[in-house]
Amino acid sequence: MNTIRHFLKWVETAKVAERAEAAAALARAYIRNDLSFDNRMAAEAALTLLLDDPSAKVRLALSETLSLSRHAPAQVVAALADDQPEVAAPILVRSPLLSDSDLVDRAATGEAEIQCLLACRPRVPMALSAALAEVGTVEACTALVENDGAEIAAVSFRRMIERHGGSAVLRAALAADRRLPPDCRHMLVVRVGEALSAAPLVQALMGAARAEKLAREACIRASITLIDRTEPREHAALVEHLRLRGDLTSGFLVRTVAHGKVDFFGAALVALAGQGSPRVQALLSRARSTALTALLSGAGLKPAAHAPILTALQIWREVACGKRTAGPQEVSWHMLKALETSTAGTQSDRTALATLLKRIHLDVLRENARLQALALAAA
Repeated sequence: MNTIRHFLKWVETAKVAERAEAAAALARAYIRNDLSFDNRMAAEAALTLLLDDPSAKVRLALSETLSLSRHAPAQVVAALADDQPEVAAPILVRSPLLSDSDLVDRAATGEAEIQCLLACRPRVPMALSAALAEVGTVEACTALVENDGAEIAAVSFRRMIERHGGSAVLRAALAADRRLPPDCRHMLVVRVGEALSAAPLVQALMGAARAEKLAREACIRASITLIDRTEPREHAALVEHLRLRGDLTSGFLVRTVAHGKVDFFGAALVALAGQGSPRVQALLSRARSTALTALLSGAGLKPAAHAPILTALQIWREVACGKRTAGPQEVSWHMLKALETSTAGTQSDRTALATLLKRIHLDVLRENARLQALALAAA
């Protein structure tokens, strides 16, 4: 007790560096929890008094020393958390004494720097992630996404893309995040396309209409690639997202079949035809063309697309059974031939589908040629 009394008198005249060192020593003595009850109460009073020290260095010494301890005085920790960002940083980033509600309140009312500090905590609870996604700056959201210790709900990922999808830095962080749900990844693809088509340089070079068209086609191709990065159990969620956006078109489904995304195509048929997944999978794997045609009709696919899709499914079944070697290049060519020999559908639908299949075939030819050239260059 006398030691604490002498300490309080001494700090009135001590230099800043000396006060900071003494404050840290007193804080360490307190959190070791080996003081008598009276001395502990006196030390707590002294620590509380040091909160009024005019030097930020002294208060920072307290903050750094107390930040990791569960035995720190609650009122001291709370006051330090509300101090200027430099002083509050260790507490906001590390203190286990701040409850989830404390963190959420500070995220909602704090400055941008405070939000970034909260996003960098070793463990960010889902409630805090939701608050930052809803009100956080783009810098705070980027820090949150880059934090592997953050628990982020799918809805929070969506809110960050909706609010800050225009930020290239955040988009890059989201694209690299394995936790990003497939529907959010598709949202990200769309936002990238929008950003590219709206870029002044792109519009100046090719015009707004052509830039928008090319960006839309690039998004479709990226969406096909996205399916490969989506677990089969998440196909239904991605299908529903595309359906609600109006992107689950006949043309898109023809592309998925041409590229061999049969499992995803099955998930789309489940949603569009209202059939159970086991029945759809059975029909895709071994059904006759009449049953499959009925399923395609029930899913709303235009008659012109039936023959090309049935042809592609047959080829992919043979590939899966090891009876044939083929890829999208061969499959798209056979789909086009099947369309040419079929009479189903209107002339306009057949013409549009022929154009699409030719584009798919040429895209695959270019990609295969590019990969071959790269392989030769690397040899």
